[in-house]
Amino acid sequence: MIPVQGVQNQTIAVLGLGRSGRATAAALAAGGARVVVWDDGLDTREQAAADGMTVLDLTRDANWDGISALITSPGIPHLYPKPHPVIAKAYELGVPVDNDIGLFFRSFATAEWERFDTTPRVIAVTGSNGKSTTTALIHHILKEAGRPTQIGGNIGTGVLSLEPAHDGEVVVLELSSYQTDLARALTPDVAVFTNLSPDHLDRHGGLGGYFAAKRRLFAEGGPDRAVIGVDEPEGRYLAGQLAMAPSDDRVIRISSGQKLDHFGWSVFARKGFLSEYRKGRQAGSIDLREVKGLPGEHNHQNACAAYAATRAVGIAPREIERAFHSFQGLPHRSQTVAEIGGVAWVNDSKATNVDAAAKALAAFPRIRWIAGGMGKDGGIEALAPFLGNVTKAYLIGHSARDFALQIGQTPHEIAETMEQAVARAAAEAQPGETVLLAPAAASFDQYPNFEKRGEHFTALVQALRG
Repeated sequence: MIPVQGVQNQTIAVLGLGRSGRATAAALAAGGARVVVWDDGLDTREQAAADGMTVLDLTRDANWDGISALITSPGIPHLYPKPHPVIAKAYELGVPVDNDIGLFFRSFATAEWERFDTTPRVIAVTGSNGKSTTTALIHHILKEAGRPTQIGGNIGTGVLSLEPAHDGEVVVLELSSYQTDLARALTPDVAVFTNLSPDHLDRHGGLGGYFAAKRRLFAEGGPDRAVIGVDEPEGRYLAGQLAMAPSDDRVIRISSGQKLDHFGWSVFARKGFLSEYRKGRQAGSIDLREVKGLPGEHNHQNACAAYAATRAVGIAPREIERAFHSFQGLPHRSQTVAEIGGVAWVNDSKATNVDAAAKALAAFPRIRWIAGGMGKDGGIEALAPFLGNVTKAYLIGHSARDFALQIGQTPHEIAETMEQAVARAAAEAQPGETVLLAPAAASFDQYPNFEKRGEHFTALVQALRG
C-alpha cells in the first residue's frame, strides 16, 4: 500500500466503495486521515460499516462540516452527462474533488528516495485502443530486462495498492479517460498516447471532451518523454503541441504504417518491420512478423509504443526484441487459444467497438468471424472495408439481425448463442483459416462483461479437443 501524503488529521470523504474506493480509504487512513465513506448501494454501505468504516450520508448538507476533500471512484460521473449528486454538492460547497490517481502521483515520491542509487520512474499509458496490451508489454519488457517493476491502474492492481517504490523501479500504469479527466496531480516520467477513436462520448460531452481528458496526461503532467501515436489527427496535434521543433526528441512519434524518418526520435512499423530512427538515422530494427503474441498492425502499433517507452528508460533494442518473442499477449485481446486441425481459434472479446474489431479483422486472412452482442450506436456499417478477409460470419446476441443487415453480401448465419456459433464454425472451418471472436459489441445482453464472454468462448474451444 502507498499511504497518502499531506492528509494527516484531515477529514476526507470517499465516494464509491468498489475495489479502488476501498483501497483509497485504506491508503488515506494509513496516511493519517479521518476517513468517511459513502456508496449509493445499501448493501455496500452495510458491508463497509461491518468492516469498521465510518459511513456518512453525503447527500445531507449537515454532514459536510469539516470535510476537506472528496475522493471519487472513476466510474462515477463528475461532469457529463451530469455530476453525481454528491459530487455536485462538493462543487457547490467548494470542496476539492480528486481520485486515486491524483493521490498516487502526490504520494509516490518519498524522502526515502534520497537513499536510492536510481530514482524510481512512472510510465503512464492512455489512449482508446491497445493501452492494456501496451501497458502489459512494457511491464513484460522491463521484467525480462531485469528491472524492478510494478503494473497497475486500469489493469491489475489499483494504484494505491501498489507497494512503495524500490530503488530503480519503474511503475507502469494504464490510465483511462475517466482517471485522467479528474486527477489533480499527473506527473509521469514517460507518458504514452496510443490512438484515439470515439468512445465514452456521453461521459465526456463529445469527442473533443474525450480527447481533452486524454490530453491532460501530457498538458498537466509535463512528462520528460512523450510517446505519441500519430496515425490520427489528434495524435499529430498533440505531438505538435508538445514539441518545440521536429528535431525535439522529448517527443517520440510512433506509427503503424507511416515512415517517420525526419524527426528527432521516432518508432514506426511497416510491412511487419519495426524501425527506430533518431536524428534521421536508423538506430534499431525488429522483425515483428514472427512475434506470435503481437499479431496484426494494431499490435504492431502497440509494439512501437512499448519499444519507445522502454527505450526512453534505457532498455536496449536487443533486450526489447527478446522480450517481444516471450510475450504471450493478454487474455481476450487477439489471444490465440488453440490450433485444432490446422484452424486457429482467436479470442478478441475485448474488441467491443467498431475500431477494435476492424483492427482484428485486418490481422488475419481467411476468417470465420463470430460477432454480435449489444450493438453500439452507429452499428457496424463502418466495418465494410474490412470484410474482405471474412469467409463467413456467425452472428450472436441482441444485435445479430441488425448486424446481418449491415454486412451486405458477406456470407453469414444467425447463430444466436456462442455455443451455436462455435459449433457451426468448427463444422465448417478449413485448415489455414482463423475462427475469430471479435464481437464489435458490448456483452451485456448475454454476459456480465467481455471477460466472461471470452472465457466462455475459450472453454467451448477447449472442449473441441475432446
